[in-house]
Amino acid sequence: MAAKQKVQIKKIAISTGGGDAPGLNAVIRAAALSAIMRGWEVYGVLDGFHGILSPEEYPDGGFVPLTRDRVRGITHLGGTILGTSNRNNPLKYPIIHPDGTREEVDRTDEIVRGFRLHHIDALITVGGDGSLAIASVLAKKGLRLISVPKTIDNDLDKTDVTFGFDTAVGFATEALDRLHSTAASHGRVMVVEVMGRYAGWIALHSGVAASADVILIPERPYDIHKVVEKVKERESQGSKFTIVVVAEGATPVGGGLSVLEHEAGRAERLGGIGEKVAADIHEISGKETRLVVLGHLLRGGSPTSFDRLTALRFGAAAVRGLEEGYSGVMVALDPPQVKYVPIEEAMGKMKMVPMGSDIVLTAKDLGISFG
Repeated sequence: MAAKQKVQIKKIAISTGGGDAPGLNAVIRAAALSAIMRGWEVYGVLDGFHGILSPEEYPDGGFVPLTRDRVRGITHLGGTILGTSNRNNPLKYPIIHPDGTREEVDRTDEIVRGFRLHHIDALITVGGDGSLAIASVLAKKGLRLISVPKTIDNDLDKTDVTFGFDTAVGFATEALDRLHSTAASHGRVMVVEVMGRYAGWIALHSGVAASADVILIPERPYDIHKVVEKVKERESQGSKFTIVVVAEGATPVGGGLSVLEHEAGRAERLGGIGEKVAADIHEISGKETRLVVLGHLLRGGSPTSFDRLTALRFGAAAVRGLEEGYSGVMVALDPPQVKYVPIEEAMGKMKMVPMGSDIVLTAKDLGISFG
């Protein structure tokens, strides 16, 4: 555990980075109210760290005061009132020179100076693996901070679950439920692509909950012929339709990731594997096949009660941690408690679906194919 060193705190800042997730506003509200209860001033950094790196682009200078009125009634709202960004990583900030050449520079020193210029005593940064990497560097450079883990993908290590995941799974499950009736009516194969990046948690949980017939996840490369075998098996048993759930990071045996976009200063954007799976199923089986890509629908909307409560607990725990003297740590859910884990232990290792887990075993017992 990171060493604790109590210091007097008068003013803190909160930033939200990376992709949005249901529950971010609940974290902001819990952290702001908890800090105000202690007599601290609270400010929000706009659009990730962009508000502090480019304050001239904002009428209010990139910082907004988070008063009781400002955070009232936001717990149930999706998105983040502070804005967020998964572009322009300050560790590798893209700079285009006048001659057209591109260079990536480290701007974290500017971030530290910016917080000191605003007399910020501590930072609560909310984000995923990329945000953790940034937070680790900032902490080493002397900025007192605590990270709150955020991703709908549920792939962050050292925490039992991340907020946003339950909401995403709930929406995906509802979408799959709806597709059953239209698939059955037309005797079609319905392929549904869901987010999750390099881990299959959303696909697995929603697929099992919604009685999918095939679930393809990154943890196990699939054989398209085995997928078609499942389609034909269902046909022989009188079921003329099949529901296939595909995680965006799924790969065929011997194949690679399906990537839509590479861009400097941000992570690669996955997508397109659902289209490939649908086309291959149609080509091999001759079955009428349709594709549905849920995409960013999984990020939006009001968070579930579970995600709200988790986010509120994380936000309050971050403030308690600062008061107790923690820095360079991430709050993590270790049921029934929230604990503090050194950022160095939490970053760099992705939490993947164990193929021997009870949910996977349950899926197999139900006859679900993993290709």
